[in-house]
Amino acid sequence: MNAYHQLTVLLQDAHLEVPLKEIALKVQNGERISFEEGVLLYEKADLSYLGVLANYIRTKKHGNVTYFNRNFHIEPTNLCVYDCKFCSYSRLIKERAEGWEYTMEEMMAIIKSYDDQPVTEVHIVGGVLPQYDMKFYMDFFTAIKKHRPDLHVKALTPVEYHYIFKKAKVDYATGMRMMKEAGLESMPGGGAEIFHPEIREQIAKDKCDADQWLQIHEEWHKLGMRSNATMLYGHIEEYWHRVDHLERLRNLQDKTGGFQTFIPLKFRNQDNQMSHVAESTVVEDLRNYAISRIYLDNFEHIKAYWAMIGRNTAQLSLNFGVDDIDGTLDDTTKIYAMAGAEEQNPAMSTKDLVKLIKAVGKKPVERDTLYHVINDFEHADFPEDEKPKYYALPVIN
Repeated sequence: MNAYHQLTVLLQDAHLEVPLKEIALKVQNGERISFEEGVLLYEKADLSYLGVLANYIRTKKHGNVTYFNRNFHIEPTNLCVYDCKFCSYSRLIKERAEGWEYTMEEMMAIIKSYDDQPVTEVHIVGGVLPQYDMKFYMDFFTAIKKHRPDLHVKALTPVEYHYIFKKAKVDYATGMRMMKEAGLESMPGGGAEIFHPEIREQIAKDKCDADQWLQIHEEWHKLGMRSNATMLYGHIEEYWHRVDHLERLRNLQDKTGGFQTFIPLKFRNQDNQMSHVAESTVVEDLRNYAISRIYLDNFEHIKAYWAMIGRNTAQLSLNFGVDDIDGTLDDTTKIYAMAGAEEQNPAMSTKDLVKLIKAVGKKPVERDTLYHVINDFEHADFPEDEKPKYYALPVIN
């Protein structure tokens, strides 16, 4: 049964509650749901109902295409001046012995180690420290583009930009323009956490607030550039806090159109100050993906990080509104593993990713950062004896 038929059958269900039927009709007609309806979905809608609606929207937008890309991560440092309660990754400066601080030369060595690999993007994000200032990152971005002009630089969150712009005494608009001129090409979506101050002040009170996070993205969008957005869910927030978060993103997207992807991030409770908080279930994860797809009608893509939620849940998510599973092909990222993610050594070859997507009846398509199609792997034939192309990082002492 295809997505369109599933929705038709759902709407014919005599036992479907009237408010949920009204939401389903809105989805069928391409109409926007309200804040109150978003809360209702979280409180009342079951998984199968949400899956029908989210899959209908996904199918209208993308058919059965599932995107991935070939990227690698550089995390300059895990030391940080901020003390976010949910973070398993960062260490305060007083814990310097437990951290790392890469120099410019060491990070360029990582860049160069991929010179013979068909990667299209470097994703740069890490802790916040004074020495990683505006000049440092401008020089770094420029050096990357000089060495490999075709490598897309996706780097730093508003948390980092807010800090370095304040330190450099430049406003957001000037700072983002200077970063673009230095070689920055897009922004990841991190640092959003939960926007509402009632929650944000409990879990991440030191860093930029919601308005500042949104303003930095808005200034970036004004330059004609694209960025992503995230939401950290499944901890101490209530459902309406999630909808408030989605509403603020939807409003900015109405204004700028600069967001391309939304990524729900599952709270992981290993080795952080919120270890006493239970993690969300897989069912709740899938419900959250689906509601995100339904609510964010002006976002083109919903992404699930397979390295964070595991391969099986990533496969399931493709039937709950998700059309992108990212593309970390090696184990260059430590952020999720240190928080207790299923993938402790996240590594997957192109062959593995393609097989994972095909196994649930989807069409694997390799994209670049801006969703231009690079390769269609629907009919790709991989030799059985092909060895996975894992990319090893240089050892840096």
